[in-house]
Amino acid sequence: MFFLFLGLFVVFFTWSIAKASPARAQVGKIGRMVGIAIAVLGVMSSLFVQVESGQVGVKALFGKVQEGVLYEGLNIVNPMMDVIHFSARTQNYTMSGVHEGEGAGRVSDDVIRVLSADGLEVQLDLTILFRIVPEKAPEILRSIGKNYHDVIVRPMTRTKIRDYAAYYDAVSLYSTKRDEFQQRLFKALETEFAGRGLVLEQVLIRNINLPESVKMAIEAKINAEQESQKMRFVLDKEKQEADRKRVEAQGIADYQRILTSSLTDKLLQYEQIKAQRELALSPNAKVVIMNGGKGAPILIGQ
Repeated sequence: MFFLFLGLFVVFFTWSIAKASPARAQVGKIGRMVGIAIAVLGVMSSLFVQVESGQVGVKALFGKVQEGVLYEGLNIVNPMMDVIHFSARTQNYTMSGVHEGEGAGRVSDDVIRVLSADGLEVQLDLTILFRIVPEKAPEILRSIGKNYHDVIVRPMTRTKIRDYAAYYDAVSLYSTKRDEFQQRLFKALETEFAGRGLVLEQVLIRNINLPESVKMAIEAKINAEQESQKMRFVLDKEKQEADRKRVEAQGIADYQRILTSSLTDKLLQYEQIKAQRELALSPNAKVVIMNGGKGAPILIGQ
């Protein structure tokens, strides 16, 4: 459109010069030809609109949004049309207590503060993944505008997350009920987004911050559980050692009982004779102790 108006301006300007001064008629003629060429170039360029990959184009004529969208590639349109480009790719909107990307690490006030069922304030960091329905782009432009992030995504998400967080106590929200809470929030937002021409892809609860007093209570409980597990381990080990000693003592007692019951006088006399015989056959010197006829003599080797 710029070249069209520029060409018309050049034609009008050179025509005015030629009319004011007949001597410059030739200049006016050349100027009009140049102006017409620029205008034709402007019309030709306005006939074609290129839509980049991952985008759609919405047509508007004198401010009125037209039905239908332009898809990626080269499109032929009315030269008087304005084309507003929308991204059809997956987009993310993050609400966090810390900036990410450029300026990462700086404190932000965009964290979501909610009240749990037990009246405690819980802070959540959340990311929403979504995209627009390409065919709904004209309706989005007409009823919401291009700033649908701030008009729909942000306020609707913050409202729903506060509504559903009120059903859970702080500790459950932080631990056992986190996935359930995330799924309920996804289903509620999915319905709301669909009515606005948006497709919700994922809800990511990335971080949940509990009050300091609750954190200390959870840490104390975890430490107590760890100490309890440690004590159970020690007791189990001591019990196993006691059982081992009991089995060992029982074995020794059984051995002694069997040995005692098997040692008769004849067996002891027999074993004595065997020992004396082996001693008598050895080349070492012996000392013979007579037992006064009360038994076999006793040999002591030297």
